[in-house]
Amino acid sequence: MAVNLDKEAYYRRIKRLYSNWKKGEDEFGKVDAIVVSVGVDEEIVYAKSTAIQTWLFGYELTDTIMVFCDTKILFLASKKKVDFLRQVAITKGNENANGVPPMTLLTREKNESNKANFDKMIEAIKGSREGKSVGVFSKDKFPGDYMKSWNDAMAAEGLERVDISAVVAYTMAVKEDVELNLMKKAAAITGEVYSKFFKDRVMEIVDGDEKVRHSKLAESVEKAIEEKKYLGGADPSTVEMCYPPIIQSGGNYSLKFSVVSDKNHMHFGAITCAMGIRYKSYCSNLVRTLMVDPSQEMQDNYNFLLQVEEELLTELKHGVKISDAYNAVLEYVKKEKPELVGKLTKNLGFAMGIEFREGSLVLNAKNQYKLKKGMVLSISLGFSDLLNKDGKKGEQKYALFLGDTIQINEDEAATVLTPVKKKIKNVAIFLKKEDEEDEEEDENDAEELLGKGARGAALLADRTRNEMTAEEKRRAHQKELANNLNEEAKRRLTEQKGEQHTQKARKSNVSYKNVSQMPREKEIREMKIYIDKKYETVVMPVFGIATPFHIATIKNISMSVEGDYTYLRINFFVPGSSLGRQEGNIFPNPDATFVKEITYRASNLKAPGELSVPSTNLQNAFRIIKEVQKRYKTREAEEKEKEGIVKQDSLVINLNRSNPKLKDLYIRPNIAQKRMQGSLEAHTNGFRFTSVRGDKVDILYNNIKHAIFQPCDGEMIIVLHFHLKNAIMFGKRRHTDVQFYTEVGEITTDLGKHQHMHDRDDLYAEQMEREMRHKLKSAFKNFIEKVETLTKEELEFEVPFRDLGFQGAPYRSNCLLQPTSSSLVNVTEWPPFVVTLDEVELVHFERVQFHLKNFDVVIVYKDYSKKVTMINAVPVNSLDPIKEWLNSCDIKYTEGVQSLNWTKIMKTIVDDPEGFFEQGGWSFLDPESEGSGAEEDSESEMEDETFNPSADEEEEEEEDSDEDYSSETEDSDYSASVGSEEESGKDWDELEEEARKADRESQYEDEDSSNRKRKGRSAPPPPTKKKRRS
Repeated sequence: MAVNLDKEAYYRRIKRLYSNWKKGEDEFGKVDAIVVSVGVDEEIVYAKSTAIQTWLFGYELTDTIMVFCDTKILFLASKKKVDFLRQVAITKGNENANGVPPMTLLTREKNESNKANFDKMIEAIKGSREGKSVGVFSKDKFPGDYMKSWNDAMAAEGLERVDISAVVAYTMAVKEDVELNLMKKAAAITGEVYSKFFKDRVMEIVDGDEKVRHSKLAESVEKAIEEKKYLGGADPSTVEMCYPPIIQSGGNYSLKFSVVSDKNHMHFGAITCAMGIRYKSYCSNLVRTLMVDPSQEMQDNYNFLLQVEEELLTELKHGVKISDAYNAVLEYVKKEKPELVGKLTKNLGFAMGIEFREGSLVLNAKNQYKLKKGMVLSISLGFSDLLNKDGKKGEQKYALFLGDTIQINEDEAATVLTPVKKKIKNVAIFLKKEDEEDEEEDENDAEELLGKGARGAALLADRTRNEMTAEEKRRAHQKELANNLNEEAKRRLTEQKGEQHTQKARKSNVSYKNVSQMPREKEIREMKIYIDKKYETVVMPVFGIATPFHIATIKNISMSVEGDYTYLRINFFVPGSSLGRQEGNIFPNPDATFVKEITYRASNLKAPGELSVPSTNLQNAFRIIKEVQKRYKTREAEEKEKEGIVKQDSLVINLNRSNPKLKDLYIRPNIAQKRMQGSLEAHTNGFRFTSVRGDKVDILYNNIKHAIFQPCDGEMIIVLHFHLKNAIMFGKRRHTDVQFYTEVGEITTDLGKHQHMHDRDDLYAEQMEREMRHKLKSAFKNFIEKVETLTKEELEFEVPFRDLGFQGAPYRSNCLLQPTSSSLVNVTEWPPFVVTLDEVELVHFERVQFHLKNFDVVIVYKDYSKKVTMINAVPVNSLDPIKEWLNSCDIKYTEGVQSLNWTKIMKTIVDDPEGFFEQGGWSFLDPESEGSGAEEDSESEMEDETFNPSADEEEEEEEDSDEDYSSETEDSDYSASVGSEEESGKDWDELEEEARKADRESQYEDEDSSNRKRKGRSAPPPPTKKKRRS
């Protein structure tokens, strides 16, 4: 026989059936034999007779009669089915068959006269126990002469018929591991179809304001399960719907599973959807309610329904009576919201398995059955006949319906098997109001008109697009940042004083609404990868066409160097892939062809005449995409997060031995005076470090601001560093930075032991160190990957970009400061240095002069009450790379020759923020402002007034320049300032050339006298200022 039967499963389950029968509980005690007869009826989907066949044999056997007697089992079936059952009838040599009654196989005769076989079966029934009563499934009535003749034969003998549906269902309700895995798979497929098809389709309908009937939408869901992309890799032939999907909206709601989707059009209010997938004969169920622009009352009621479900899950445990669990939930609703008791569904779910709904195990107030570990239930609870006062006339009635497939546990709350998010932020669809869209369009129109106001401005814009050098691009971008800086800071400060801030509507993940928004950069024309930060879009050449991809579509990127080429691989989110944190993303057209990945290759060899190697573009693209992606994810998380900082809970220990774990680590700061080794283990909601002495340090995932992995490349230690949101206490001190590290080489070297440079011992030691570095790096990376998977990528580890690093002294010693995608760090030295880029207002470079080898970096935070951070002794050759990096991070920077008194500056701003911004705000730091030189000097000379220049200084400024830093500098265009030599943005060579021309034209004396006048004001000499602008 080609079809195999799982013998072990049959033996286990038949033993369980006989064991419960022999116990004689409930109806089992009233029957002398059990008869299961199955005919042919294609209309019957669920029947106890076919369910017990599937449970025992894995298949439905039509036109088969099974008789279970006290000491033997009889089967009457066709020849093919008898051959199939012979696999379990022969029990010789099988230990698992011990205790199983012997099986007698009778072959059904084709001429339909089976009297001889019927007589044998009736005789066996009479010989079983007292032979007076038989257990049957009274609801199962199959048509046909064969079934009729068998029922007549039993009736003629006067056998008492007892319905054993409930006790057999209770026997089958506890699922084995194999069955649980199938039901988990069925639940996962249901979640995939709901998330990737139904929810996306509803979003399309709402977004496009389409008129779609409930019945048509339900049909499209049924068709979707024929496509493999929605089935999580399952074979479509093994998947079917448990029942036609039930979609309801517009006031007509019936919170049952026996109804069908009507032909009314879908209404954009509360949309309930119930669907269940059956995988390899095992069922699952899912119910969700999507809400379009819900009122606050609707949201409150939905949140309460979530709480009721959580209460039900905690009540459903092993050994609990079903009626007790139901009554506990009812009491909870009465206590919290008594007005909703009458609107709650009459039952809260039912047991589920091969049959979708087990009628004898319904969660209601009358059911006396006890729950058992391993049972799988479909819970479904809802509120009907609710009124939405804000709704339109005739559409005020709504219902909320919620359901999941769950598994009963021993002592813990029930486990939810349907992995579909159901918080209000995941089911509510908030539409953008029309007037808001009109306002945005008006703003865009106004910008277009202003952009075409003058021919000079148009020419400048054209030059910006096409011919800008890197320095000019940087300056243009910095100018944009400067314009936004003061406004943003002023708005933030006023908000802190109590002004309410209206939240903007969430932006859609569409790169460009029309072609005119596409950038016209040089990189795009040269078919290079270009990252448009304004629209968070990566423009990539695909078959010679510049194609924009929004950052939200990119799953991950990786870069590798192989031989003379650098490869950049970009993976995209596609239907069927695990979305992780991005599971809120939708695919507007899931039937389209998707790009799964793109790989670019560039040479590492510099061609003659080229300024840089071709692979530079890929390296820059890799870095900037990482930064934009990190910023996008952070912003998305912040927009979704409505609550404040999560209060720290106690660590939830996961007793699973397979937890991610790293051994032999040291902790900094030390727990005790001496450093101690220990192990770091990841649990359900945080890390626990346990030292060899038994000390414990817990770090919760939701308290980690930055998780940084510093590899051992070029370092003597390998580090996992955690920068925390809120300080934790250990070692009798508060700490916001905790790190775990291990040494990968000898920190100190004994010079006395070295003899010869080619000593074999030394070569062996170096080889061993290389191997150890590789082994440690692999172990740490493996740990990080497991933790990110465990936390569903809510915790992401950042790796510093060593190539962008620069030397500096944030504390007493010099160290290598390295940027990550969201911070600037040094974690190898202690104390560590971590600056979050999102918290930085601007960066100012001090002591930038031609004759000095070093300069200082000042980091000003958005929180003006926070002390500024100083990084001293940064080499001057790092200035341009730092500027480029800050510019790519959209951080405003300025530079000056003086060291400023930042304590007084920040105090002045905090004391009078309005006055500070009225005088021009941060523009006083801008080197292009003529007043900046005077301001910087006055800062070091005056102690009482930090920003206000004296009247004499103002008069002298008026002689030299028509512009004042606090009035027109912000508004003056770059093109308007090229008339003055002192204010121009030209580089040093251009200024030198102008000076030579001036000499030849005998105008040197006038300019010399002008310079002497400035020196009288103790301003820096012009050459120094010119050099500073280069």
